[in-house]
Amino acid sequence: MVLAAAVVALALAGVLWYRAETRPLEKRGSAREEFLPREPSPRRPPAPALPWPTYGFDAVRTHVARGFRLRPPFKRVWTIDAHDTLEFPPVVGHGIVYQPQQRGLFFALDARTGKVRWRKRTGRCSAASPALWRDLVIQSWMDFDPCPQDRPGATGYVVAWDARSGRRRWIFRAAPIESSPLVVRGTVYVGSWDHNVYALDARTGRLRWRFQTDEQVNTSAAYWRGTIYIATDGGSLYALDARTGRLRWRAQSQARFGTREFFYATPTVAYGRVYIGNTDGTLYTYGARSGRLLWARPLGSYIYAAAAVWRRLVFTGTYDGRFYALDAATGDIRWVREAPGAVHGAPTVMNGVVYYATCSSCGSAAKRTVKRGPDGTYALDARTGRLLWKFGAGKYANPVVSDGRRIYLVGRARLYALEPRAPRSRSARVRSASKAAAAQSPRVSGQTR
Repeated sequence: MVLAAAVVALALAGVLWYRAETRPLEKRGSAREEFLPREPSPRRPPAPALPWPTYGFDAVRTHVARGFRLRPPFKRVWTIDAHDTLEFPPVVGHGIVYQPQQRGLFFALDARTGKVRWRKRTGRCSAASPALWRDLVIQSWMDFDPCPQDRPGATGYVVAWDARSGRRRWIFRAAPIESSPLVVRGTVYVGSWDHNVYALDARTGRLRWRFQTDEQVNTSAAYWRGTIYIATDGGSLYALDARTGRLRWRAQSQARFGTREFFYATPTVAYGRVYIGNTDGTLYTYGARSGRLLWARPLGSYIYAAAAVWRRLVFTGTYDGRFYALDAATGDIRWVREAPGAVHGAPTVMNGVVYYATCSSCGSAAKRTVKRGPDGTYALDARTGRLLWKFGAGKYANPVVSDGRRIYLVGRARLYALEPRAPRSRSARVRSASKAAAAQSPRVSGQTR
């Protein structure tokens, strides 16, 4: 009897331990704890010559295009075929759209016409957006095409080209570099597969400092009040002194069975907090100064998408086909919409509209639920989630960047320039209404189609 009771107790303990290990972390937040209620905004708005200088629009990576008034519906102005995957979106400045292609091409395109100003063929792979700083365009590159994962001796680099001519100004060589460069006060910040975070002089490319993390760094850095925030494949989020590289704090995602899943999403800083999704399907929120976990919200099977933060709402999507708006203070769900497929890239918010893209091929080797659906881009009312517009292309990246005149939308291998459709005249609206009324009138008996 005693042995049987011991076996039962041991089995029960095992069941409880297993449930604890598999239960996702969930914590509700509060606006009274490390929450700055003012609307997040860049310290300085982008210069008119550089309307979209970096991935996520600003240094805090809010993915919110402030000051732009464009709204759907849109009409196509020009399209280019890049002949292979465009995993990350372009940046825009000097009247030029700068777009990297995954298999080693880099395009500098006239923003008005789409014609090539200059082009580079590197032979390297890229899964990052460039950054614009003054007269330079700065881009990260990984190993030689086709970029096998974890090849011994794999190399990469960051390069700065003259933004108008394409002439090389400097190059910094390292292991493969996947993170999109961030430039703040003349310093370039990137992470590398060699586990390092690098700070480089933006003028010369010389190393200022490096910091060794626990794993590969595929995310991009965000900056807020003298601190760099960047995350790793080891499930760690680091806060580093932007000037010296000194560690300020380190936080980690939930451990299950002794391991953590990785951060692919770039952190977003707003309201004195850091918002970041993990591939374990949870959106984590940490205090930007303390590193303390303030709230955690399990949302789906995987989160690869960086968050956009606008008017106390946090937007992100999941691989099992949902798109969420969460309360920035508490993590409560404000609205959720079914997406037609897996959401891989970060959303963009512009003039009260949130744009997201779906990916038809993402998660082909996934072990958890992935929703299969078409590539596409969708525009929702950011306050309510109501669908406003859709476009039959999209895939991995932030679906929309802008220069205030046009939006630039990334498909799998095509880049589209779109402009708002001109409002119809009153007479056109009257004709349209008359046609609609006629179409709804009863058919005459015997009428053929």
